[in-house]
Amino acid sequence: MNKPSVVSFLITLLLAAAVYIQAGEPVKVTVETDLKTDQQYYIQPVNTNFPGGGLVPAPPTLGSLCPLGIVQTAITFIPGVPVTFSFPNSTTKTTISTDDYVNIEFKSKFWLCDKLSKFWEVDESSSATEEPSILVGGTKQEQNSWFKIEKAGERAGANTYKLTSFAGLIGTKPGALGIPRLVLTNDKAKTLLVIFKKFDEATITTSTYFSG
Repeated sequence: MNKPSVVSFLITLLLAAAVYIQAGEPVKVTVETDLKTDQQYYIQPVNTNFPGGGLVPAPPTLGSLCPLGIVQTAITFIPGVPVTFSFPNSTTKTTISTDDYVNIEFKSKFWLCDKLSKFWEVDESSSATEEPSILVGGTKQEQNSWFKIEKAGERAGANTYKLTSFAGLIGTKPGALGIPRLVLTNDKAKTLLVIFKKFDEATITTSTYFSG
């Protein structure tokens, strides 16, 4: 008579273990510091083989201005334009985990495309190519503006991460002058790996020009 209850208990235990295994872990800025929604950060590529700095908004092609795309700056001492991370839906949670979908938003005092938001998005327009660009001008509640930050490995003692979306993997391809440009891709060889640096830890005075 006790066998069914024992079986039920074991099933419950296995399900609980599966949920625990699949649960995300906090995204790390440093070994001691988690990525938070109430802070600003630079996103800095570590595997593009390009001698540049952090990620910045930029025109996607030489012939167009808005919406802006996202590239790695060619200036090595520029850490990027700071971003904030937020959840698409209201929550009191502030720590970002590797299983969370988040919005990514540039924080800048100077903005060329003032009629568009500063949220990242995957280009879903009819003119999008086989590897659509990651653009700026998204909508917080739209799924093409939702991204995950997934652990990819370690480098020099720090965690490295890859960015994914509902549609797939975020990678890079050479843009104007060979500068890496963010795109949606199925090619794992193009995967963008990044680290995060807290905005107020940057030592460069130029960064104050971009922040806001």
